[in-house]
Amino acid sequence: MADRDSLPLPLEVRARLAELELELSEGDITQKGYEKKRSKLLQAYLPHTQGAERRIPVTPSSSSSSSSRYQRRRSTGTRDERYRSDVHSEAVQAALERHSERKMTVLLPSKRQSLVGQTSMDTYTPPDSSSGSDAEESLGRAGGVSVDSWISRALHGSPSTSSSSSSHSNSSANAARLAETSMHAYGIGPMSHLSLKRWGLREMGVSAENGIVGRHSSDYQSDRPWSSLDSEDSLTAPPDITSYMPAPAPISVQCPQVAMITRPPPKYGNAELMETGDGVPVSSRVSAKIQQLVNTLKRPKRRPLREFFVEDFEELLEVQQPDPSLPRPEGVESTPIQGEELDRLKNCPASLEAALLRWGAIAPKAPCLTTTHSNAKQPYTLTYGKLWSKSLKLAYNLLHKLGSKQEPIIHPGDRVALVYPNNDPAAFMVAFYGCLLAEVVPVPIEVPLTKKDAGSQQIGFLLGSCGVAVALTSDACHKGLPKSASGDVMQFKGWPKLLWVLTDSKHLSKPPREWFPLIKDANNDTAYIEYKTCKDGSVLGITVTRMAMLTHCQTLTHTCGYSEAETMVNVLDFKKGIGLWHSVQTSVLNMLHVVSVPYALMKVNPLSWIQNVCQYKAKVACVKSRDLHWALMAYKDQSDTTMSCLRMLLIADGSNPWSISSCDAFLNVFQSMGLRSEVICPCAGSPEALTVAVRRPQEGSSKPAGQGVLSMTNLSHGVIRVDTGEKLSVLTLQDVGTAMPGAMVCVVKLEGVPQLCKTDEIGEICVSSVATGTSYYGLSGMSKNTFEVCPVACDGGFVSDCVFVRSGLLGFVGPGGMIFISGTLEGLMQVGGRKHSADDIIATALAVEPMKFIYRGRTVVFSVNVLYDERIVLVAEQRPDSTEEESYQWMSRVLQAIDGIHQVGVYCLALVSANTLPKTPLGGIHLSETKQLFLEGALHPSSILMCPHSCITNLPKPRQKQPEVGPASVMVGNLVAGKRMAQASGRDLSHMEDNEQFLFLSEVLQWRAQTTPEHILYTLINSRGAIGSSLTCLQLHKRAEKIATLLYERGQLRDGDHVALVYPPGLDLIAAFYGCLYAGCIPITVRPPHPQNISTTLPTVKMILEVSRSVCVMTTQAISKLLKSRDASVAVDFKSWPPILETDDLPKRRCSLLYKPCDPDTLAYLDFSVSTTGMLAGVKMSHNATSALCRSVKLQCELYPSREVAVCLDPYCGLGFVLWCLCSVYAGQQSVLISPMDLEVNPALWLQSVSQFKVRDTFCSYSVMELCTRSLSSLTDSLKARGMDLTRVRSCVVVAEERPRVALTQSFCKLFKDVGLHPRAVSTAFGCRVNLAVCLQPHRLGKLAEQGTSGPDPTTVYVDMRALRHDRVRLVERGSPHSLPLMESGKILPGVRIIIANPETKGPIGDSHLGEIWVHSPQNASGYFTVLGEENVRSDHFGARLSFGDTQTVWARTGYLGFLRRTDLTDASGERHDALYVVGALDEVMELRGMKYHPIDIETSIIRAHRNITECAVFTWTNLLVVVVELDGSEQEALDLVPMVTNVVLEEHYLIVGVVVIVDTGVIPINSRGEKQRMHLRDGFLADQLDPIYVAYNM
Repeated sequence: MADRDSLPLPLEVRARLAELELELSEGDITQKGYEKKRSKLLQAYLPHTQGAERRIPVTPSSSSSSSSRYQRRRSTGTRDERYRSDVHSEAVQAALERHSERKMTVLLPSKRQSLVGQTSMDTYTPPDSSSGSDAEESLGRAGGVSVDSWISRALHGSPSTSSSSSSHSNSSANAARLAETSMHAYGIGPMSHLSLKRWGLREMGVSAENGIVGRHSSDYQSDRPWSSLDSEDSLTAPPDITSYMPAPAPISVQCPQVAMITRPPPKYGNAELMETGDGVPVSSRVSAKIQQLVNTLKRPKRRPLREFFVEDFEELLEVQQPDPSLPRPEGVESTPIQGEELDRLKNCPASLEAALLRWGAIAPKAPCLTTTHSNAKQPYTLTYGKLWSKSLKLAYNLLHKLGSKQEPIIHPGDRVALVYPNNDPAAFMVAFYGCLLAEVVPVPIEVPLTKKDAGSQQIGFLLGSCGVAVALTSDACHKGLPKSASGDVMQFKGWPKLLWVLTDSKHLSKPPREWFPLIKDANNDTAYIEYKTCKDGSVLGITVTRMAMLTHCQTLTHTCGYSEAETMVNVLDFKKGIGLWHSVQTSVLNMLHVVSVPYALMKVNPLSWIQNVCQYKAKVACVKSRDLHWALMAYKDQSDTTMSCLRMLLIADGSNPWSISSCDAFLNVFQSMGLRSEVICPCAGSPEALTVAVRRPQEGSSKPAGQGVLSMTNLSHGVIRVDTGEKLSVLTLQDVGTAMPGAMVCVVKLEGVPQLCKTDEIGEICVSSVATGTSYYGLSGMSKNTFEVCPVACDGGFVSDCVFVRSGLLGFVGPGGMIFISGTLEGLMQVGGRKHSADDIIATALAVEPMKFIYRGRTVVFSVNVLYDERIVLVAEQRPDSTEEESYQWMSRVLQAIDGIHQVGVYCLALVSANTLPKTPLGGIHLSETKQLFLEGALHPSSILMCPHSCITNLPKPRQKQPEVGPASVMVGNLVAGKRMAQASGRDLSHMEDNEQFLFLSEVLQWRAQTTPEHILYTLINSRGAIGSSLTCLQLHKRAEKIATLLYERGQLRDGDHVALVYPPGLDLIAAFYGCLYAGCIPITVRPPHPQNISTTLPTVKMILEVSRSVCVMTTQAISKLLKSRDASVAVDFKSWPPILETDDLPKRRCSLLYKPCDPDTLAYLDFSVSTTGMLAGVKMSHNATSALCRSVKLQCELYPSREVAVCLDPYCGLGFVLWCLCSVYAGQQSVLISPMDLEVNPALWLQSVSQFKVRDTFCSYSVMELCTRSLSSLTDSLKARGMDLTRVRSCVVVAEERPRVALTQSFCKLFKDVGLHPRAVSTAFGCRVNLAVCLQPHRLGKLAEQGTSGPDPTTVYVDMRALRHDRVRLVERGSPHSLPLMESGKILPGVRIIIANPETKGPIGDSHLGEIWVHSPQNASGYFTVLGEENVRSDHFGARLSFGDTQTVWARTGYLGFLRRTDLTDASGERHDALYVVGALDEVMELRGMKYHPIDIETSIIRAHRNITECAVFTWTNLLVVVVELDGSEQEALDLVPMVTNVVLEEHYLIVGVVVIVDTGVIPINSRGEKQRMHLRDGFLADQLDPIYVAYNM
């Protein structure tokens, strides 16, 4: 038989199969149709196997496979449906079938291999893809390869072409085939365990040696094959699929056109790169996932809500118009129902203490309580005589043995905590009645096992508010409590200081014979306090009076028909709720025998409670539906089981509608063993209202229980409608009986005035009875709203003179006065105006095949408030043997089921590892603690799926573009409004000094060498803080002459030739620059390649040389050797370099004739740099512009030969190069140079040098400031001890081409205030490509009047961030919502004029309006340098003119948005100060939903979202917002960041995050100026080069 791998399919068949797959992924064809057409196509090519039919296996997600598995599971007899009735499970399956034709595509996240864990491809077995036919299975086995695998090979070629990662290189083609098969089978994107190839930090250009703060300087990262030299705005804008409105036209901003070095796109690992239409190389894997996400989001989603909010501050919220199509209640007003009269029991004791006294005297040997154990210990039985004697002994000791006789610790009425474990009900019962006899108020709480128990702190707050000072516990429990070093019980967080009292008899004194407690009749004194945990996690204490407790026991006795000496089996918690009411209180009133089954025994033996019923012939059993489910799971046809003795099976959680399924299933199995249907009695109760209703046992009654099948859709609107049509979205309710004897029940509306509901309306159940709680202890306001409710009728009158108590239960009163409960107020979630019950959502989720993937009882649903609405979050514990693919398959089906059943989206689905969620004492999940962990980002999920695109339907309306306004309208509008045109200027440059008579810097240097030859111009500081070298005026002049000779003689260069200066930061760079000027050459400063990252940085150097047309390279001997090394030759062939001149050994004779330019407008040097948008461009600086720039900086900063200035800047471009190389020669001041690279070795180098040389003026970058702030935050005391003193610093200027970083500046000033730095000394500068210095040095410290020119303090204003999105500036107060602080960018330099213009209309705009900053100045650059000399392509950047007004002046467009604001401050000349505020780069503006966003604003919000986020960057791709965050923590915490990032961007910016990428620290590229290279990051992400820890695709 021929090898199947060698049988390729014809090209047309391949094409048709690919088309079919695309149709299936797009939802244009059903799964069944896809299988049919694929089978037909492959009939002629599929290899035949003897004895087997030729069939195509049905994928696991197909309907037939799903239904067959469901039927097989149902037929096995396994009952695993605690939350699932037959009707609901069928409805869920039907809902999933309905979704099968429009299958939801859930993109699997990309995970690093260390996070994949057990989903290894080597051990993972693909799911059964057969449809149950033996013939189909034999076909797959006989051939040794499945049909899907064979097809995948034929379609995608040999196994070597699969994109497997380096960590899976040994898995050959199986991974690729499984990935392809599973992608079609599950409807899920590329498999996560085909992880990305690890590209180290060196390959990424990130290194600790070359860059700032451990990051590689990205000025020259454009050589990376995944980096783009063009601005993002030049790319073709894809359609906006994230909004409902048509996408507005993008703003057209011209950017410099630079030469592109065309080279074939390389391949990284085995990943094939493809060229998009934009020319950006994109990895097929990442682009496929994003395209799949885009295609998914293009599909119609839920209609937006009518109650959307309008974000614009100038518009008001729309008036809510009622939707006539919504279901509304139509019944008549309901009336309160009255329970039957409470018959007073014959010879009923007047109190529970009196009952205990009676039974202790009459029947001392009658069993009161039997405790079973999980080990082999014999059950312990507490008699009524023992209970009386022990309680009496405890009461005596509480009153007389604690403290002294004169000052006892406990007085009657004091509160005492009862701390007993769940396996010791006898000790608790003794303590409870001992407190009642001593007239002390018991407060039962849970045992704190650790300092971090779930809810323990809130329990402590309750004890503190109740004034609890004494805690009663048993000896065994006390030994298990955590102890301090001294042996005492540890002080728990939030707890008051407690005196722990042991209640065991051996620790108590025997009371004297004459002492006897006073047995009072029941009164209104507080009997006990029961705690309740609220939805938000807070704990309240409900007080119950002695009269209410006695009356409640009487009503339970009357309702349940208790009689003396009956036996009751109790599985419930005996410290609170129904377990306390029946097994501790009512049992004593009626002398019942209670058999307690602890939770620990139920975990070991789920049938233990049934065995105790049989053993003790119990008449009553108190259980939860969970216990019924556990019993069903453990039952195996035991023949000795009989339940005919039971007359009442009390279901404590009968108020949960989904308990009916467990009741029905339990009855079906145990009915043959004597269990009668009328025995099952669900009940409803709450801590506030106590027992609300109990279905009463009716011996021999054939009356069926009340049930109703209601429409869940109508219930979400609070309307009761019996469902008669569609059976998918239904809820089956069972009654919980009628009103309790002596009680009155009514149903009131949930919001507003407690008005009676209509008969077909859901409301809150309220009870009026003596047998209810009285108040929340210490909370009178809340108590009044809950315990003193006066329902009103529609006419406004009160319905009764009695006050009612809110029960917290939702429901209605049905026919015959039967009470139906549909949920609880605590579990209610209101999403989009509709109300959903958390129990309903859980039931639907658990009906989707949960047993394989999650633990059934470890699932919670809660809501979080995001963007003015509640959002549903589902958290479950994942089984350790389930793979990630299976988990995401289950999650996708859960989303479909919940959407189909409830018509609501799930905002977040999270799966965590087993046994990691906080637990309640009885094993359930602590809801509020889980929610708190989610909100704090400490949940640590193993899988997470965010669905904001499908859930968030109340986003603000997208901004719509208005028709263009003509120039005349703009002009008239400004005049009418009285707005001043936004323009300002610096002072004149009329004053001339000695050196200003020279037009060229070379002449200035020659003049200084003649006049002040020994004056030191430059001092270089080494990494140890010592003076490394220095240059005087004469030394620099002579060295420059020798370099000019070198260029003439060895280089054979001519005037105008371009020379690349490849030097490290130092004095050689300065000398080489002036040597080029002396020789008439054009210098281009280039950062040298990093020796440890030569493969990445060297091609960048080569590219700059080619773009700048350099004919020669000048460098040091060390760098020249590096260029000739073997590693360098691998990256760039050494033969391709231009001639290299080493300046270590210069000619001894100097140049005979120095070059003097004939025209000051000729080119002086080229300034090359990479913008934040990834654009590499060089600007041309003429001699005239260079001299004007130096002169402006000299005047602004008051630079003279007597001054010293410290410069810690990158010396290769921009204002950093000007301050490093040019200004000292022009102005004559001594420059102390500190290389930013040396700060990585010695972070304190810059500030130590400033202090050592007593420098008054210093310049730095934000990257330097950030490094000092982060590295020296804990060392300020030691620096001060070593003599650091910054009190002399009067000006510290931060040089940047971005918006001033207010937070970083404030942190820096606050940190170094202790070493003398004055906050007013720190200011900022602003420059750009067209003008290297626009604003600088706004002020100085000291005696300003005596020190010459000065400026006012830099001002900080707060603007409305929402207004900026609409190109408007609105000033607000500090701390206002959506306020954004903006710091002034510095005082405008002399000779510089600024105007704010509309970037689209090119017209001037008014003051305090946002627009593009235009500059007119003699120091403007001449233009962009291009290879082909096409200066006119981007001439608009340097030769722009206003469309109206002053149309003659030529302006340079900076490409930055900002605004001018005239302040009330005045400068030295007495004129009012115009402050310039830079908002952001125009190229970086992201236009989403018609509004403009600046990345820095979103990134600032994200960094605050979680403590483990150290840095982040945002960019857009196909109009999806992509967020990259750096994780400073363990990789297991990576998934915590996904919801935090999504939430904060939604809350503060009204944007939906499409992709969240979690990476290691240092991955986000930052250039030498501290600016993020977002476009480099985008290209790296699309090319699979980031090696992310986790990539989440939000649906």
